[in-house]
Amino acid sequence: MWENKVFIIAELSANHNNDFELAEKTIHAMAEAGADAVKIQTFKPQSLSIDVDNPYFGPKKDGLWKGMRPYDLYVQASMPYEWQPKLKEIAENLGLVFFSSPFDFEAVDFLEKMNVPAYKVASLEISDIPLIRYIAEKGKPVIISSGASSLSDLELALNTCRKVGNEQVAFLKCTSEYPAPFEAANLRTIPNMIETFGITVGVSDHTMGSTVPVVSVALGAKIIEKHFILDRSLGGPDSTFSMEPSEFKDMVTAVREAEKAIGKVSYSLKEKDEERRRSLFVSQDVEQGETITVENIRSVRPGYGLHPRHYETLLGKRFKQAVAKGTPLSFNLIDWE
Repeated sequence: MWENKVFIIAELSANHNNDFELAEKTIHAMAEAGADAVKIQTFKPQSLSIDVDNPYFGPKKDGLWKGMRPYDLYVQASMPYEWQPKLKEIAENLGLVFFSSPFDFEAVDFLEKMNVPAYKVASLEISDIPLIRYIAEKGKPVIISSGASSLSDLELALNTCRKVGNEQVAFLKCTSEYPAPFEAANLRTIPNMIETFGITVGVSDHTMGSTVPVVSVALGAKIIEKHFILDRSLGGPDSTFSMEPSEFKDMVTAVREAEKAIGKVSYSLKEKDEERRRSLFVSQDVEQGETITVENIRSVRPGYGLHPRHYETLLGKRFKQAVAKGTPLSFNLIDWE
């Protein structure tokens, strides 16, 4: 999916606000903004939490969702399962790849029936090795976010996929803060991940704006994931760190321009550039037998004369014939005897 160009994923997440028409309109806007794919999340509240009030599952004490119990947050954020086949059809009719992050075996089985082409493992699921194995066994590309991972966690996740014969694995450098500060992005990790694991690496970005995606591409990222919302004023759990359509479109343009600018390693010299450079010219009218001096030859543009590296060698030699001012200097004009 990401072999030929940077693969840009628009994350719908909870930005459907439990409104199917809003979800549909958002997917249309993703396509218009230049996304390659739409990613959703497939879970039920019990996939992620337990509906109890105790110190482990009580209201969050800080962060974007302070005061909310995780279970209640997931009730609000979850997407009804019956929507998902319909949204997949809508997305694919728009030319988008449609896939999801499953959070339990039931979700994987459901997505398999939908025949999704790939899976995403969210950052906080990195330790759920049975889930990662179950996903990898489906033989489809697996994209794993690193937002809550140590190096050993990533090694274990990758080896888990490889042990079941799945080599189609990509990592996304991620900072699991919402929104994430720029100083927490640590994008130098991207080339190190590429070198360490020898796989495709991208970024799942929760900062505001396009800076992190563009810099990531310059550092070798082949996948970009950003949360997408029609309008942040709609509210919702993920609204504050999601991109609006015009912002996402600007990001896509910047990423594509960065992708082109990176190009390839090249030290080739275009013929027209060679002609535009300096070379040696006769700078005064000279007679046959006249000595070559600093007054009658000069290094100037364009590049039709001898290379300036010959300048000192030629001083003191004589002209073989009379030469007019402005003539490109060549070896056949020099008396070498």
